[in-house]
Amino acid sequence: MKPVSLLDYSPEVAAAFAENRPIVALESTIIAHGMPYPENVQTALELENIIRAAGAVPATIAILKGRLKAGLRSEEIEYLGKNGPNITKVSRRDLPLILARQQDGATTVAATMIISAYAKIPVFATGGIGGVHRGAAESMDISADLQELAHTNVAVVSAGAKAILDLALTLEYLETQGVPVIGYRTREFPAFYTRKSGLSIPHTAESPTEIAKIMQAKWQLNLQGGLLIANPIPEAKQLDYEEMNQAIDEAIRQSKQQGIQGKAITPFLLSKIKELTAGRSLSANIELVRNNVHLATAIAKEYQLLT
Repeated sequence: MKPVSLLDYSPEVAAAFAENRPIVALESTIIAHGMPYPENVQTALELENIIRAAGAVPATIAILKGRLKAGLRSEEIEYLGKNGPNITKVSRRDLPLILARQQDGATTVAATMIISAYAKIPVFATGGIGGVHRGAAESMDISADLQELAHTNVAVVSAGAKAILDLALTLEYLETQGVPVIGYRTREFPAFYTRKSGLSIPHTAESPTEIAKIMQAKWQLNLQGGLLIANPIPEAKQLDYEEMNQAIDEAIRQSKQQGIQGKAITPFLLSKIKELTAGRSLSANIELVRNNVHLATAIAKEYQLLT
């Protein structure tokens, strides 16, 4: 049976491959489920323009009518943003069903990594990865993002893991799975909204060039799996560490009280934290994603020179 391509490149991304230009992948869950409308669409378009202004090409990843998309048109981003609650949040386990049923899907970190690797895009910028949830010893709630980092050859630039998680156990899990965690000019694992977590990481890099060389060395050794580039939120934009912990604890308490579970837990917590911080958590979220996109673009450009 002749294999059928599942992937559509946008004209911009297809041209980038033809011209050997660097490409940066972006996820679509942040559009459909991570932020309210219209901030989600405005942010998505701004992130793409940051990449273009720095000399690379954005490839926002999603699934539309059962087709994998590497690169979206502005009207497709608007569609995802407006219809967010009705768009399925897609991780690894969901991909075959969404494709077979020709449905729409907003891709998580895990699904974005899978599609990025399929599309041969090695650098991906996001806000924060998923990880081991607090209380996972009882709930077994561990994000598929961690397993994807262990198996899929994509470098992920993020502000650490989402602060709602058990960050210490998340780092332990990544170590067990052999995933390099590289602090960008820091030896402390960032906690999404803040630069501080109290958790050290053993490896740091001082430049995008150094990170690109680490990526090349890992994959030349045929060491399968990705890398996590931990990029702290800019100091002037971070929120107060103690205030954020109190807001997170209260949001988690309310989620348990209301019986929120599964895919609904992260959007609920992020929305509740936004409410508890009078919107400042959303502003910090936007700032840290911008920061990650700047770094990811610089890394993609350097990696392109090596390959």
